[in-house]
Amino acid sequence: MSYKTEYRTHTCDELCLSNVGETVRLCGFVDTTRDHGGLLFIDLRDHYGITQCVVKQTDVVFKSAEKLRLETVIAITGTVLKREECTINPKMTTGEIEISIETLEVLSAPQGDLPLQIRDTECDIKFPEDTRLTYRYLDLRKKKQHNNIILRSKVISYIRQQMTEQGFLEIQTPILTASSPEGARDYLVPSRIHHGKFYALPQAPQQFKQLLMVAGFDRYFQIAPCFRDEDARADRSPGEFYQLDFEMSFASQEDVFTVIEPVIYNTFVKFAPEGFCVTEHPFPRITYADAMLHYGCDKPDMRNPLIIEDLTDIFKNSGFSAFKNNIENGQFVRGINVPKCSEQSRSFFDKLNNWAKELGLPGLGYITRVSVSEYKGPIVKFLNETDLARIAEINKMNDGDVVFLVCSKDVNNIAHQVRTHLGKELNLTNEKSYKFCWVVDFPMFEYDNETKQIIFSHNPFSMPQGGLEALNTMNPLDIKAYQYDIVCNGIELSSGAIRNHVPEIMYKAFEIAGHDQAFVDDKFRGMIKAFKYGAPPHGGCAPGIDRIVMLLAQTENIREVIAFPFNQKAQDLMMGAPAEVTPEQLKELHISVLPKLIKGE
Repeated sequence: MSYKTEYRTHTCDELCLSNVGETVRLCGFVDTTRDHGGLLFIDLRDHYGITQCVVKQTDVVFKSAEKLRLETVIAITGTVLKREECTINPKMTTGEIEISIETLEVLSAPQGDLPLQIRDTECDIKFPEDTRLTYRYLDLRKKKQHNNIILRSKVISYIRQQMTEQGFLEIQTPILTASSPEGARDYLVPSRIHHGKFYALPQAPQQFKQLLMVAGFDRYFQIAPCFRDEDARADRSPGEFYQLDFEMSFASQEDVFTVIEPVIYNTFVKFAPEGFCVTEHPFPRITYADAMLHYGCDKPDMRNPLIIEDLTDIFKNSGFSAFKNNIENGQFVRGINVPKCSEQSRSFFDKLNNWAKELGLPGLGYITRVSVSEYKGPIVKFLNETDLARIAEINKMNDGDVVFLVCSKDVNNIAHQVRTHLGKELNLTNEKSYKFCWVVDFPMFEYDNETKQIIFSHNPFSMPQGGLEALNTMNPLDIKAYQYDIVCNGIELSSGAIRNHVPEIMYKAFEIAGHDQAFVDDKFRGMIKAFKYGAPPHGGCAPGIDRIVMLLAQTENIREVIAFPFNQKAQDLMMGAPAEVTPEQLKELHISVLPKLIKGE
């Protein structure tokens, strides 16, 4: 496609052999210059690609051309020439032609040295992230970063297309709303008109999308901005992020899965790097309880084939006193079977043992199965034949397999780390794949050891399995909710739920979590009032756009796929945000700034 303007006739990826002999005009940044004696070569770069231009020493524009600094913005006119056979560059879309420059105009030139190196080289200099974010407009000129933002745009466009094709309407929900207790800290916005009152930026369009279902819009979606005042992580950007937010009426959990699975699958198939495989849908369903037991976390990395098993009951009555005593003190034992691991060298086991000590463990016990009746390992002498046979059966051991043992009060977390470490060290984790699963049946409530109270474990707006009867008759800690997460390669892409749309059930759920009816009426006034006028059963979820693009771009840092992200301290170094404001601005809002409190005051 041609993007002809008054400045240019073609873009820098457009010209080919069919254009030879034409007079063209190109604009762009000076990517590189190469002086070959009587010839000066200039690689001209724009958003679309690179075109090689050439100036002879005898040309009128040669003196101007040889003074050009990298990243100078220029416009050139010239004739398209066919390159000599030995100079063709098959890696470039324009690699068979070059432009003989006839006129050259400098549109803008850099003043002083560039704070960043733009062009990627074999000895690429790694600049500190804060430097890159301060000069983000330069950082985004780099090919990899530029392509990440292009990928993001294409992914969002494709997702929009798929949602529209399934009958979803794109509807925008408010950015200024009321503060509500949804888990993270709100960003607050003071009201000038209403003295002492504040808006909040939405943590998610949760209540609004549910209200759209009450309003009779059967299928809603948007690429929604969300705002949470939380700390940064590699897979979480502080401040704001974007998600594919959708909701649907008269829908079960399986209906939600049926809608979103092909969207996720098609998107990853379309944009995955070459050679990557993607989990076919329907994606595997794993209960929360099984995820915690067999993977040690609620975000299992399914690329890793290793499975964790519970061996507590075996060691509880065994002759291995170290584990037995720990179990009596509230610890648990897990086993991880690694097929054919006995073939590894002694140094492998020694390094693994040292690594385990860095985690705070005394070491990492293991049992090797030599045959159905023969086992080896440091603790085998403390176990009888029945114990060994049961360990082998539970862990599905074959000859040559090794079961590694973890004993800890924090056993799920430790076993998860051991599983992950073994998968990477032994190259068992398939790095060229996108493996999806659903984690379902989350507990509705959990016990908070700090407050000594029962609290919501996931989303307070979720429908409990069993409805009002379950809330009235069951132990709250045994109640499961229609809540679900979609996970890819150990990263949570989305949380979702079938919603609690019945006022009586909502009041009771909040009562169990320590909140009376007045609290619900105050904090969720719009939604609870709407439900009293009749609401359809509804549910949805919201896969994170930033995380999807991060996975597709094969980067471990989410900031690499956001055009203008905050740094880890939630600062915009380029624009200088957050910043102080004038006394006049504060006075207009009736706000005064207090001295910073010392922690504990």
